[in-house]
Amino acid sequence: MNSLWQLLSDAGRLSERWLSDVDACVSLAALSQGSSLGGRLHELRGRSVLLLARDQLPAALALIELDGIARRVVLCPPDVASTHLSAVVATAEIDAVVGDQAAADLATDLFIACSPAITPGVSDREESESTEWVLLTSGTTGVPKLVGHTLATLSGAMPVGTSLGHNAVWSTFYDMRRYGGLQIFLRAMLGGGSMVLSSAAEPVGDFLSRAGERGVTHISGTPSHWRRASMSAAATKMAPRYVRLSGEIADQAILDHLRAAYPNADIAHAFASTEAGVAFDVGDGLEGFPAGFLGRRGDVELRVAEGSLRIRSARNALGYLGDGPTPLFDADGFVDTGDMVELCAGRYHFVGRRGGVINVGGQKVHPEEIEAVINRHPDVQMSLVKARRSPITGAIVVADVVMTSERAVAADAEILKSQILDICRDTLAQYKVPASIRFVSAIEVAASGKLARTNV
Repeated sequence: MNSLWQLLSDAGRLSERWLSDVDACVSLAALSQGSSLGGRLHELRGRSVLLLARDQLPAALALIELDGIARRVVLCPPDVASTHLSAVVATAEIDAVVGDQAAADLATDLFIACSPAITPGVSDREESESTEWVLLTSGTTGVPKLVGHTLATLSGAMPVGTSLGHNAVWSTFYDMRRYGGLQIFLRAMLGGGSMVLSSAAEPVGDFLSRAGERGVTHISGTPSHWRRASMSAAATKMAPRYVRLSGEIADQAILDHLRAAYPNADIAHAFASTEAGVAFDVGDGLEGFPAGFLGRRGDVELRVAEGSLRIRSARNALGYLGDGPTPLFDADGFVDTGDMVELCAGRYHFVGRRGGVINVGGQKVHPEEIEAVINRHPDVQMSLVKARRSPITGAIVVADVVMTSERAVAADAEILKSQILDICRDTLAQYKVPASIRFVSAIEVAASGKLARTNV
């Protein structure tokens, strides 16, 4: 397969396309006439490279240059760098680092700084490698697993060219060094568009304002990203044509909210994982997915086994680097996603992660299922269901809830709690109904964009 740079060039009209962050905007034409690596790309030929930068823009520019040159590129989000970096370096056999000065002290053979400032002079782009792209899993409590991909498995069925036109401007709340963000980055680059990159340090309102100013037409994030965005007045400064959700269960409440907020946009929620790749997207405005999606559809095959969704396709990862804790594939070559689903009226609904179950007196409870019910209350912004220890049942279910108006909570807290519990009692088995509800001003969202969950 051609490299990312070759495919990007095939998409054409580099002079009209760009990448931007809070501080800079770089045209792809400038990158074609220079280097973000100070003209030192040739030193990275055949190496296993750790891409480690604080900001996304220099990382994105370096990634474009490295594909086809480096033997391996490990995309490392900054939050992982502070906790598990030595394990990542050892497992991936890193012998070069590309990043900002904060990464210069790593004990590797070579360090090269990357920058949004393009050094004039065309770098040596003679490509000889089929670069392995390595992503780190999110949502784990220990050392993240390193998942190997190729550009082909990552880009799947993405068209190369201008199917959306050169005026398409993509953005995402995700970091492009995570699977969800990388998907949007590749869609923008291969589809002939431009991209607005987010910043972890940037307030949500500032990012939304910047996206509006840059004319973003296509934007994605987790449901938690979108719930936080909807709390900002700046959400109205965008007028996207396409809104995408992924990474968490998209319940009906958030889908309906986005439909009301962006009535002229196509709203879709997608299922993908770092290991399994992109499986499908759903654009009918309803939570869950039609049962007819099971079986083979194009190059993706889906099945449900023991309650979990399993995927086999050309978009599956190559495998884990090092000694992964579990095999990537089951006996039939499917990736077990660990996402549990239930069939109801011809449609599968996600109920939660296998590993996130709360045991209430021997009964299994998925927090996500209860959150989806709580979020149906018209005044609920977002919720987090968790376990509290109980000497009788082992655990009970409790919920933290953010309301759209703190003033309403102060005036009618008990009434609101009663209303939320009534919705739960009307919908859920008794053991799933929260034993208590606590109103909070905010709920923590992890760097991955997902709700930060803790065990009992």
